[in-house]
Amino acid sequence: MFGWKKKLNDQNDLMAQLRPDLSRESLGVGPDFPGVAPNPFLSSDARKRNAELRTGALALGVLVDWREVNSNPRVVLMFDVETVGGISFRGIADEDLTITELTRLAPGQTLPVRYRPAVMDHYVALVRDADPAHVRQLSDEIASRKRT
Repeated sequence: MFGWKKKLNDQNDLMAQLRPDLSRESLGVGPDFPGVAPNPFLSSDARKRNAELRTGALALGVLVDWREVNSNPRVVLMFDVETVGGISFRGIADEDLTITELTRLAPGQTLPVRYRPAVMDHYVALVRDADPAHVRQLSDEIASRKRT
């Protein structure tokens, strides 16, 4: 299909126009961020990204803020992410949460996330099934790196 790249960029611009709170600037990411998909189930790129994130590297994210996208509730979560390798970046997770999970969100919470080290496009995913001992070990490694 001709012009598919242009159409993709137009969709991202349209999403920013419809929801300025989901623009790259509002989320705190740079111009290389691909943007929030209007409907991740209809986007092959979003489905592929989510599959890759499920097997990505584990990191810790400190919740900065979140934006509700719809009343499912689908939310975009913003994290300040720290990796065990010493990389820090603003991470964005596009998640469907239950009402209970949504009410438990609080800025400053540290949650385990997965990211794609080879891509580094600001996308992360919440890790709901992480082994608490593994998360604690990761936290200790990151804290010890900060002390030295």
